[in-house]
Amino acid sequence: MARDQIDLTPIEGRDDLVDWIAQGVKPKSRFRIGTEHEKFAFTLEGHRPVPYEGRRGIRALLEGMQHLLGWEPIVEGPHIIGLFDVTGGGAISLEPGGQFELSGAQLETVHQTSSELMAHLAQVREVASPLHIGFLGIGMTPDWTRAEMPRMPKGRYKIMTAYMPKVGTLGLDMMYRTCTVQTNLDFSSEADMVKKLRVSLALQPVATVLFANSPFTEGKPNGFLSFRSEIWRDTDNARSGILAWAFEPGMGFERWVDYALDVPMYFIKRGDDYIDASGQSFRDLLAGKLPALPGVRATTSDWANHVSTVFPEVRLKRYLEMRGADSGPLPNLLALPAFWVGILYDDICLDAAWDLAKDWTAQERQKLRDDVPKQGLAAKIRGRTVFELATEMLKLARVGLTRRKHLDASGRDENRYLDVLEDRLERGTTPAQELLQKFHGPWGGSVDPIYTDEAY
Repeated sequence: MARDQIDLTPIEGRDDLVDWIAQGVKPKSRFRIGTEHEKFAFTLEGHRPVPYEGRRGIRALLEGMQHLLGWEPIVEGPHIIGLFDVTGGGAISLEPGGQFELSGAQLETVHQTSSELMAHLAQVREVASPLHIGFLGIGMTPDWTRAEMPRMPKGRYKIMTAYMPKVGTLGLDMMYRTCTVQTNLDFSSEADMVKKLRVSLALQPVATVLFANSPFTEGKPNGFLSFRSEIWRDTDNARSGILAWAFEPGMGFERWVDYALDVPMYFIKRGDDYIDASGQSFRDLLAGKLPALPGVRATTSDWANHVSTVFPEVRLKRYLEMRGADSGPLPNLLALPAFWVGILYDDICLDAAWDLAKDWTAQERQKLRDDVPKQGLAAKIRGRTVFELATEMLKLARVGLTRRKHLDASGRDENRYLDVLEDRLERGTTPAQELLQKFHGPWGGSVDPIYTDEAY
């Protein structure tokens, strides 16, 4: 989850909210790629969750990273809760259960994303190794219970933890026991945003399958390939899902603002204090009538923070966030931006992707979304399997990346980051199925070897 924003400009009305999103429009020459990825920290001895405090805790890890990188600390009260790269724009933050997140800088190519991620993982290992901490990239913790998860000292998470059980049964699992990788991409106009949003919402289930990597819960197969994706189906349906209305006439920045205004709030931040506004309305805040803070009017910070608590499969801020993928090993983390950049940043490929999905009904899109966490590549829509759709989308992504002609020092284009997906499709498998094969084979029915075999 993003850093809390600090912009105390008062908001006069709905138009200001629309303008805030519209400021994301940029020319194609300035399109960038942002990659965010979360990973579980674990103790090398015993493979347990890492607490915040202590000589070998998350706090010590953050302080070590600050010393190594020279990044600015992000603090809440007496606690360091993240780091910010003033020069490059990247950040390190904590998810509720201590999941360690890199929010990458805005980069021009997937080659730069590769360099950024490899450098980050090397830096994390350098600091974590003396602390006897390792890291695992997977969609859901393979064996820890919800009760075993540590809690990070962040005010927003305390409020969310109290609210989640009121609106779904799996929200606390989402917060404390899952990890994702997402890529953030730009749009050149309102119409370009709408087309990209519709394509990526309709086809997000295909990405969910390609990156499905959460088949275990509490040490045993859970019956799903992406249980992380299944969790989102019963987390808080007022703020998640695939947004049927986004495919209706009249979709644009204003329609998104109206949707976000209807999503219940979690909190208001004033100074260092989080004020519990859970379940209350941002419309009331706009009018100065919020029960939690009567007479107080909304600021730009309030809106930016509120938009960051909306959790659909694709999220609009001043860019579009692809949110359907489980976290995984390094090749997966690089394949995700390559996949979406190839499709969404090439107009011809974007149109071709829309041709795949434009005739689907809202009910068909929803059924596909509901089926993929368990059925994976075998899930169907209009008689076509996700395997067939994924094969076509991968071809489109390759065409788009080839046309981009961004070469690395060795003269290779960005297509090489898709090879891991191609290999899996050739074998008709997913990351989760590969883990299950190990569980039922060389791991001997235990998930414990995952902490050595699959760690970063």
